[in-house]
Amino acid sequence: MKVYRGFHHPDLAPACALTIGNFDGVHRGHQAMLALLRSEAAHRGVPSCVMTFEPHPRDYFAKALHQPDLAPARIATMRDKLEELERCGVDQVVVLPFDARLASQSPQDFIEQVLVQGLGVRYVLVGDDFRFGAKRAGDYAMLDAAGQTLGFDVARMNSYEVRGLRVSSSAVREALAKGDLPAVQALLGRPYSISGHVVHGRKLGRELAATTQGASDGFRTLNLRFTHLRPAASGIFVVQVQGLADQPLRGVANLGNRPSLDPHDVNGGRVLLETHAFDWPAHLGAEGGYGKIIRVDLLHKLHDELKYDGLDALTKGIAKDCDDALAWFASRHGETSRQTTRDRI
Repeated sequence: MKVYRGFHHPDLAPACALTIGNFDGVHRGHQAMLALLRSEAAHRGVPSCVMTFEPHPRDYFAKALHQPDLAPARIATMRDKLEELERCGVDQVVVLPFDARLASQSPQDFIEQVLVQGLGVRYVLVGDDFRFGAKRAGDYAMLDAAGQTLGFDVARMNSYEVRGLRVSSSAVREALAKGDLPAVQALLGRPYSISGHVVHGRKLGRELAATTQGASDGFRTLNLRFTHLRPAASGIFVVQVQGLADQPLRGVANLGNRPSLDPHDVNGGRVLLETHAFDWPAHLGAEGGYGKIIRVDLLHKLHDELKYDGLDALTKGIAKDCDDALAWFASRHGETSRQTTRDRI
C-alpha cells in the first residue's frame, strides 16, 4: 500500500476508486465499505484509494475555537489506522492536512480540484451521513449530481449493524470509555490493539520492586507512545504482546498519563502505553526491547488509573494488578495459578 501526504505526487495513480473518511479504528463498518470499494475498483481497472485527514477535522475546529472538548477521543494512532487499511487490501491512501484552506474550501471546489483534478476519481463511495466542504454544505445529492456532470460514479453505503447495533467510531469510543473490551472486539472484528516502536522511559519500573524487596528486574516495561492527547481508552489492562517472541507474551499494561509519577519526566507528560510482560524473552537481555516494533492487544480492563501515595504503594498496586491479570488468564485458559507476583518480590 502506498501512502501520500496530499495529492501532488508524480507517482500517484492517475485514476482511482475512492472513499473518504476519518476511519478511526477501521471498524467492521469500515471494513465492509473497503471490501465494496475494492470490488468496484477491480471492476473499473483502477486502484482503490482512501482519503483521510490529519488532524481530525474536529481536532482542527476544537483548536481554532479554543474548545478542546470538541475534539474526539482517538481510537487509533495514524500508524495503526494505516496498518489496518493495508490489511483490508487498500492500494493507496491520501492523507490530507486538514487546515484553514481545506476547511474553507467550497464543496464544488473540493469536487473539482481535489476529486477530479487531483485524484482522477472514477468512482466515489461514501457513508450515509457523509458531508463535505466549508460549513459541511456538501452532501450525497450534490456529489451525485456532480458525478453525472463530470463523469464519475457515486454510491452510498448504509450503516453496518452487528446484532442490531449500528457500528460506528462513536460506538467504539463509547465501549472503550466503559472498558467493555468484548463489545469493542465485536465492533472491530479483532482485539483492540496499539502498536509502535518501544521507546525509552525513566526506567523506574525495573527499580520499583527492588526499592522494597531487592528484586533484580522489578516491573520492566515496554513503552509505546500514543500520539494523541485523548486516547479513547485509559486505565490498567490485561494484555498480550506480539512481536518479541514466537508466542504472544502475557502481561499487564497502563494506558494514560501516569498520575503517580512526575509529569515532567523524560516522556514529557505524553500518553504512554506501559506494558509489563510476565515472561521477558531471555534473548533480548536488559535493553533489547528498545526500538523494536510491537503490538499490544488489550484484552480486559482491570480498573482506571490510580494515584498512589509514594513508590512503595505504587509497587504494591502494580503487584496486585499483575496477580489479577494472571488470575484472569488462568480463568480463561484453565491454568493452575502460578506463584503470585507479591510472593516473587
